[in-house]
Amino acid sequence: MARTQRLFTLMQILRRHRYPVTAQVLAQELEISVRTLYRDIATLQAQGAHIEGEAGLGYVLRPDFVLPPLMFSQEEIEALVLGARWVGSHTDKPLGQAATDALAKIAAVLPAEARHLLDSTTLLIPARQQDDRWQAELRQAMRAERKVLVDYADAQGRASQRILWPFALGYFEQVRVVVAWCELRQDFRHFRVDRILSLQLQNDHFPQRRANLLAQWRAEHLHRPREVEQVRVDETGEDSQTGNG
Repeated sequence: MARTQRLFTLMQILRRHRYPVTAQVLAQELEISVRTLYRDIATLQAQGAHIEGEAGLGYVLRPDFVLPPLMFSQEEIEALVLGARWVGSHTDKPLGQAATDALAKIAAVLPAEARHLLDSTTLLIPARQQDDRWQAELRQAMRAERKVLVDYADAQGRASQRILWPFALGYFEQVRVVVAWCELRQDFRHFRVDRILSLQLQNDHFPQRRANLLAQWRAEHLHRPREVEQVRVDETGEDSQTGNG
């Protein structure tokens, strides 16, 4: 294995571990000597990687490290570009711009040859017209774990007002669906974003953490068979992902 590729692989291994990993374990996975491992750790630290630890105790990569100028494989570069282009074409403008900015930051630390691959990939995402209303506001509410007050219309145009705890946003091919706890129904519900008539961010926070809500929803809903690309409106007016039509 070339040294540049070995350094990149070492970074990937360290990213997988939240707690210190001994030099012996790292060296064994890379199939190198412990002495070589120590030299590689020192090289990465000199290039800006925040690797903490020492011989005999183990090493851990802190999350606020500066990305060293390491190589991505061609397929990894293609995946990054394709993902950024999809986000730019299928989400709201702030999220699309964030994807473009993230790609630019990655390009800034890539060697010239890898930057060329980044610019020349021919995996394309067709442009599409879409209504991106409320997506940025919903993502803000989810990050802050704050309730929202929405006016919502069902498929028949019947409007209702709800207090929601939004904790997930699904990007399906034709629609965007927010997954939330509905205070009116006292249950998890799925709402099509394009049917939200108005939305107001509230000062009240969720009584539970977003991660807990997501775990409960997964336990209750993900085992149920459904057509994930379709949504229907049930008799209560909420959107559900449990059928067609």
